[in-house]
This record gives sequence, C-alpha cells and structure tokens, in this order.
Amino acid sequence: MENNEKLNCSDRKIKNEVNEILLEFKQDKQNLITILNEVQEKYGYIPKIAQSQIAEYLGIPLAEVYGVITFYSRFTLIPKGKYNISICLGTACFVKGSKELLERAKQRLGIEEGKTTEDGMFSLDTTRCVGACGLAPVFTINNEVYGKATVKKLDEVLDELMKNK
Repeated sequence: MENNEKLNCSDRKIKNEVNEILLEFKQDKQNLITILNEVQEKYGYIPKIAQSQIAEYLGIPLAEVYGVITFYSRFTLIPKGKYNISICLGTACFVKGSKELLERAKQRLGIEEGKTTEDGMFSLDTTRCVGACGLAPVFTINNEVYGKATVKKLDEVLDELMKNK
C-alpha cells in the first residue's frame, strides 16, 4: 500500500498544498524559515504532516524543523482561531495596563492564554513587543494593531467581532 493511501482526505489535501509551496523553493536548508512562514500563512499553524514533508524535502531531520518552529514565537503548532488576539506584555504596555486587557480577554473569551475557543473563532496569546510602545498599551487582532487600548475598547472590538460570527 502506498504511503499516500494511508492518509485521510484532509492530510492528503495538506500534503498536496505543501508540495506546491515547496516547489517554489530550492532544496536548500537556508529556505527553512521562509518555507515555514509560507505554510504558517496558509494554515495559521504548521501541521505535523507539513513538518515531516518539509524535513524530507530539505534533507534535514524532523527534529531540526521542530526546533526552529518552537524557537521562534511567530510559528505555532496549534491551529489558531479565525481571530487571533495577542496582548502585548512588553514593559511599556504592561506599565500602562495591558495585564488588565489580558484578564478581560480571558474572561470574555472563556479561555486561557495560548488557547483557542471551542468554536474556533478566537485564540488568545501574549507577546513581549509589537514595536508600538508609543501607543501602549497595545493588542492586536490578526496583526492589526489597536493602540492606547482600554478594557472598554477591547470590549467594543470583541462585541463587533462576536456580532459578525
């Protein structure tokens, strides 16, 4: 039985799509981060099957691919929600109240940091800096920056997103 026959429909689709991404790059280990970025952009995370495929394509151990994914906070092994919320806890943001934003987001969404809601709509993360210290405190949703944030502003944005479910 061919290895591809053991794959379920979803895995086969991912494998084919990742193959299309890989064909855009030379089989050079220096392309690893760029390839991981492309896969992350496509799926919102890096599926296990894609990790194996990337390792095989570049001729490097799976452990090396996994090591790069877990080293860089930009990459994730866990599927994110439709709306990926990240609260900045860098010094400027923390001093200006981002901890309260995080607590409110956890309360409203009913999830802890690093988790995704059961319906797959929201995921919640923290970051140490988004480079917008002059706008502190800051949160982002799908990389859109919301500066000079307050709990009230967070509630308004969440209300709007929840209304659009």
